[in-house]
Amino acid sequence: MQILKPLRAYFNFNATQADNQENILASLMVMAWVVEARDPYTGGHLWRVSRFAQLIANKAGISEIETAKIAIGGFLHDLGKVGIPDAILSKKDKLTDEEYAVIKTHPEIGKRMLAGHPLSSLAVDAISMHHETPDGRGYPSGLRREKIPVVARIIGVCDAFDAMTSTRPYRQGMPIIKALSIIKENLGTQFDPEFGEILLQLENSEELSHIVGHSDEGIPLHECLMCGPTIVVQSNAKNGDLAYCRACQSEYKLEVETGKGKFKVAPTGAKGSAEDLIAKPDLMLISRLINTSAKAIHHIK
Repeated sequence: MQILKPLRAYFNFNATQADNQENILASLMVMAWVVEARDPYTGGHLWRVSRFAQLIANKAGISEIETAKIAIGGFLHDLGKVGIPDAILSKKDKLTDEEYAVIKTHPEIGKRMLAGHPLSSLAVDAISMHHETPDGRGYPSGLRREKIPVVARIIGVCDAFDAMTSTRPYRQGMPIIKALSIIKENLGTQFDPEFGEILLQLENSEELSHIVGHSDEGIPLHECLMCGPTIVVQSNAKNGDLAYCRACQSEYKLEVETGKGKFKVAPTGAKGSAEDLIAKPDLMLISRLINTSAKAIHHIK
């Protein structure tokens, strides 16, 4: 597949190494990453939800294969947002009721996208049901807890937790303890009681703090100093590389913080060109997710 040529080249894949199912999953993940990149405020959301979901599944004693499927579902859950207009997806103010109704179509859009897809069983439940809630007041189908698959129940908790702890145009991200208190108050209604409780038990763990506010392992998000949206530093970034705000086009230079091994971003005063602002998937991150999910991919029924 054409979309996988850069992935294969970057990781030196060849025809015998690149299993067909893994190639197909890679194409879905690249698509999901590009869809996420349309919204300058949600950088790293897919990775964080995937990691939160994997963490909860592990703590719940779910099998290795099912946990891998849940992690895949976490990364692909917002695939249907490809069908949401930019004017709504990137709106800086709170949505109107009419705009929110459009947003609520993304689970069904994602489900339709996967119809007949050879890997649909890996993620269709996560994509189509992650906004269902135990009290039956979720969307799109108003399912109650007993009808909601485990993967969707887990991802529903993780998606909401990440939304609360992430900065949006109209508010700063909440502290972890505040977001968890909201989840605690709404267990059994908005949030699954079993998996929400597992997340609550992680309140003081470093595991959560190493995911919140990050776009990959050990890579914190940065804010644009000019307008506020997130700037995502990719896994293969090097000292001196350039990064851009996808909202105001401001250019930043990555500088390694001495003794910390992490980057800080320094504005250059320049603006990115159209070429600079093209969403470039983090191929290293995607390949790593595929490698850790290989068992799940090969156990598709």
